[in-house]
Amino acid sequence: MGYRRSFGVLIAAVALTVAAGCGSSNDTGSKEPGYAATLRPIITELMKDNAIPGAVVVVESPKDGDWTATFGTGAIGKDDPMTVDDHFRIGSNTKTMTVTVLMQLAQEGKLSLGDPIGKYWPGVPNGDRITLAQLAEMRSGLYNYTFDYDFSAAIDKDPQKVWTPEELLAIAFAHPVDFQPGERFEYCNTNTILLGLVIEKVTNMPVADNFRQRIFEPLGLKHTSFPAPADSSMPDPHPQGYAFGTMVSTIDTFALPPDQQAAALAGTLKPGNQTTSSPSWTWTAGAAISTVDDMTTYTKALVDGKLLDAEFQKMRMDSIQPIDPANPAMAGYGLGLVRFGEHQFGHDGQIPGYMTYMASDPDSGLTIVVATNLAAVPSGEGSALVLVKGMLPTFYGSGAVPGHDPAQRNSATNNPAASVSPTGSTPWTTPR
Repeated sequence: MGYRRSFGVLIAAVALTVAAGCGSSNDTGSKEPGYAATLRPIITELMKDNAIPGAVVVVESPKDGDWTATFGTGAIGKDDPMTVDDHFRIGSNTKTMTVTVLMQLAQEGKLSLGDPIGKYWPGVPNGDRITLAQLAEMRSGLYNYTFDYDFSAAIDKDPQKVWTPEELLAIAFAHPVDFQPGERFEYCNTNTILLGLVIEKVTNMPVADNFRQRIFEPLGLKHTSFPAPADSSMPDPHPQGYAFGTMVSTIDTFALPPDQQAAALAGTLKPGNQTTSSPSWTWTAGAAISTVDDMTTYTKALVDGKLLDAEFQKMRMDSIQPIDPANPAMAGYGLGLVRFGEHQFGHDGQIPGYMTYMASDPDSGLTIVVATNLAAVPSGEGSALVLVKGMLPTFYGSGAVPGHDPAQRNSATNNPAASVSPTGSTPWTTPR
């Protein structure tokens, strides 16, 4: 999901110098599209240069053909190839599911997106003025509980602690609001936790059942799940999931100190294994699990409007507003949906151990899904986004790499000290 709340910035186009033929990948299918020969060395080199253990990549292009490939290992120090059937924690991609169900309920007349959150949940600061839509669009002004130091320290002390939504909200509401409702955009996990509780209250059944009945089963997503809070296991097969640093050390930035970055890239500093750390602290903001094939199906349905009627799908697409009004083409965020650059729509997600990107182009049909078994790379950038940045110029040209990532934190705007990525541009970094 990302860990915390704000965005990474990428203003310059990616300029990559890649040595052809570095490394290898396992491709599914004997005949591959021409772009695969271009992407394979780019991905391999970026993984090597950023200490990314393993990745699975899917590209579906009506124009140029489809390609699925696996890279690297599922366990550091072992010859354990990634597979296309591997399961990943998909982090903040879960937010798209939460908001989709919310919009389905609005479509059915069971609630209104203009309703104040106070109608459904008491004790929310400004609850009489914050609407459900503002929560879904990240414009509520509520404090993001994942920025709380004691919260992060508690997770470091006990990674298996099972958190309840009420505990998470209590942390958020103990802090002053960041701004007044609708005043601006700010990525905040508190918003999506509240929406999960609204869904349960309106439907009188668990969010997991709502996801299953309204999304997973209709789309045939047989390998996608929303685990119970006390369940920190991963379905088989799955790679081991890794992360550098701790929750406390990554409050301000995911970038390691320079000496640790050098050690990580040299292989002398290893990331911690977070495979079975409890995702309960993310709940409806980031606890779902999926595979790349299911994510590809889901992303296309999300962007093509197969989960909402025409009116509500148009509402969703029209809701996307620029993250940086001065640079409207960079990226945007709307009702649980990210616009990456000018062409790709979807979301991304980082959680300790894993990172995933899923997006589709409604005009060309180009769909890209990337899943990795490392959260952030040593420079602080989200691992899957490092690979996506390297891939997009092949399809859209050198100037088409997205700017502000609405699902990311530590932007240059909010964090002038954000480190510079190996590609020479300001990094995307994922929110907690």
